[in-house]
Amino acid sequence: MRYVTNLPYETKEEEHVTIPMSDGVRLSAHIWRPTSSDQEPVPAVLEYIPYRKRDLTAVRDSIHHPYLAGHGYACVRVDLRGTGDSEGVLRDEYLEREQADAEEVLAWLAEQPWCDGGTGMMGISWGAFAALQVAARRPPSLKAIAIASFTDDRHADDMHYMGGALLSDNLAEAGTMFAYGTCPPDPSVVGERWREMWHERLENTEPWVLEWLRHQRRDDYWRHASVCEDYTSVQCPVLASSGWADGYSNAVTRLLGNLDVPRKGLIGPWSHKFPHLGEPGPAIGYLQELVRWWDHWLKGVDNGVMDGPMLLAWMQDSVPPSTSYEERPGRWVGEPHWPSPHIRPETHPLTRHTIGPAQDATAVPSEGGAAMTVRSPLSVGQFAGKWASYNAPPDLPYDQREEDGGSLVFDSEPLTEPVEILGSPSVELDLSVSEPVALVAARLSDVSPDGAATRVSYGILNLTRRDSTESPEPLEPGRRYRATIPLNGVAQAFPAGHRIRLSLSTSYWPLAWPAPKPALLSVHEHSSTLTLPVRPVEEPDEVPSSPFGEPEGTPPLAMTQVTPPEERWEVKRDLIDYRSELDIVKDRGTVRFEDIGLEAGRRARECYTAVADDFTSVGGETTWTMRFRRDDWDVRVVTHTRLTCDETDFFVDATLDAYEADRRVFSRTWNERVARDLL
Repeated sequence: MRYVTNLPYETKEEEHVTIPMSDGVRLSAHIWRPTSSDQEPVPAVLEYIPYRKRDLTAVRDSIHHPYLAGHGYACVRVDLRGTGDSEGVLRDEYLEREQADAEEVLAWLAEQPWCDGGTGMMGISWGAFAALQVAARRPPSLKAIAIASFTDDRHADDMHYMGGALLSDNLAEAGTMFAYGTCPPDPSVVGERWREMWHERLENTEPWVLEWLRHQRRDDYWRHASVCEDYTSVQCPVLASSGWADGYSNAVTRLLGNLDVPRKGLIGPWSHKFPHLGEPGPAIGYLQELVRWWDHWLKGVDNGVMDGPMLLAWMQDSVPPSTSYEERPGRWVGEPHWPSPHIRPETHPLTRHTIGPAQDATAVPSEGGAAMTVRSPLSVGQFAGKWASYNAPPDLPYDQREEDGGSLVFDSEPLTEPVEILGSPSVELDLSVSEPVALVAARLSDVSPDGAATRVSYGILNLTRRDSTESPEPLEPGRRYRATIPLNGVAQAFPAGHRIRLSLSTSYWPLAWPAPKPALLSVHEHSSTLTLPVRPVEEPDEVPSSPFGEPEGTPPLAMTQVTPPEERWEVKRDLIDYRSELDIVKDRGTVRFEDIGLEAGRRARECYTAVADDFTSVGGETTWTMRFRRDDWDVRVVTHTRLTCDETDFFVDATLDAYEADRRVFSRTWNERVARDLL
């Protein structure tokens, strides 16, 4: 990244500004803005997240907010209620109170003498969720949003219930917020009230995984703040981006296809990162794109930002399987609209171990054909990687030959010419199963001539929710059903000489929680198909080879690494008691923020276990330690959550401990049972 210090506007910053809410709670904001805005008001751009502006996002914030401020904007970073230096308690994600607070923040910004009355919202992940959800509420000052790594569907396309199956990231993310939501504010900001504010958080927080498990169906809890329920609610321009290695690769094209406002889409090879910090690379000059976006929609500059393709996507070249990549080779392609007129669905029947020749997508496959069967072991999925890659530690799927031994595998013939796909593949199965609850995982892989298999995309379906996630129904063992499994969207080039592989399994642990019992899946040939969104190789890309500038930002905040970070991703199997384990460590070490004299440490460990093929032996646990220290102020929060099950119930055991120095000042334990609902 190129760090820039010579910007069009001289800037000033206010590190802690309180914004009053209507119920008396005050939120804490960090504001960067042009010095000249005291006389010449500018638009305001809000980023609204719970991840602690004072310390844990301070370095990242210092790269992009001063940059945008230096181009003529008041950039405002607000800690959500109950996080960082804001008052109150954060009880769950995306609640009505959170969105009402955001509307009040925007109204407050629009009224400031240094703001011209126009506002935008930006962010990644939670910040992008917030921006999209608030846009759907149409606050009068909000003129445009720019969002990265988000979804419009909280139930099916977040870390909770992919295809109606429970994701392990449901536990992992709950563990993250259990830790972040119970950390104290900084006494140097809030004063002597810090301890009172801290204990209010400690005493009023419970593990979020409990609430998420209480809503296993798509109900009003998930419909709230899911913009897909009413796309017409969004009436401002949207710049939407994500990455193929992220868990949120599908929402960009859904917004492009369903919104009726000015919109642009951008999908790179990235994991869960801003595009200017994108990993795997290439990262792009995203902040420059934001300046153009805000200049057009907040300042009325006619700069051509809406010219060119509606969607820019990174067409990934073939690569060997790896859990991490520094760069993904490929090229940018452009689509004028979405759905794109360039994409042609090609449907392939599944025959005995083979993906057959393409047929007309409207053709109705024959109901005949023999059945192929599989009952997958729990080991299928150990090399699946994370639902959403963070690229630290390396967390992408490894060689799929490790998984295919317990799967039904269908290969194409070696390709005689290159094939490129852009969009969401899908699998339609004519099937029967031996149990009333069962899932199917479908994986699409690029198989090189030496046999190495790189996963390209995948999808999961809880078959009890094949027709409805609102009203699931148990399966009748032996009865034939039709079920469609959508796979994650992707842009992928398959070279000549390679094969395209579809693999089907009845488990995908620990990425997804398995059914109560192992099920025998029967897939009927000829009447089951794979549909690929083929983009003909000869189609023009409609974009220059390098449509973006080099990543830029302002110099990052000074920080010293006091103790080293640690990253670990280990798969273990004991061949005596047949216990398997995936052990993940994400330890940022301890860092010192030189400007405020604060040391902060974060350590997270996730562990997922199973014994042999006992589907009720699976368990996951997440442990977080958060520590903050300055002079004689030394505080620590330790959270632990464990999720286990039997055939009828989930069991949540959790602890929350808080310390001042080495003295424990708060402790609470939870032991809860939640019934499995056809899950």
